[in-house]
Amino acid sequence: MIVLGIDPGLATLGWGVVEAEGDRYRMVQYGAITTAAGQPMPQRLRAIYGGINQLMDIYAPDEVAFEELFFSKNVTTGMAVSAARGVALLAAAQRTEELYEYTPMQIKQAVTGQGRADKHQVQMMVRMLLRMEENAKPDDAADALAVALTHIHSHRARDMFRIK
Repeated sequence: MIVLGIDPGLATLGWGVVEAEGDRYRMVQYGAITTAAGQPMPQRLRAIYGGINQLMDIYAPDEVAFEELFFSKNVTTGMAVSAARGVALLAAAQRTEELYEYTPMQIKQAVTGQGRADKHQVQMMVRMLLRMEENAKPDDAADALAVALTHIHSHRARDMFRIK
């Protein structure tokens, strides 16, 4: 099974591809789709849409897992990130119905065993679990790998996390 993990963002959308076979998994690739702050919103969304389509073409994931958005202070930023997430979700949904989402706390719990783990702890565990020599960069890509790992760990209960 190949899982594409996505950490939504407008300026930086992290992605990570993990392949699972039984209880074994390996990192295939990771990266980020970036857009410049000075670009008009439609161009930025088009870049994200095109980038997700490219990832779907290259890696042909069996399932796609998203980090659920969480924002509490800046509503304007939250709306922009929501637009980016919507475009990424649309691009993936045009290729598969196997779409899932996990909260930040669920991801931290699955990867570190602690729902309140900090970013550094998550990155260390991702690196260890995927036998990587160094942390994935940017941080958004490391987060996306954590999303993919969470989905793999949750596979038996995956229907609970299917996007409805």
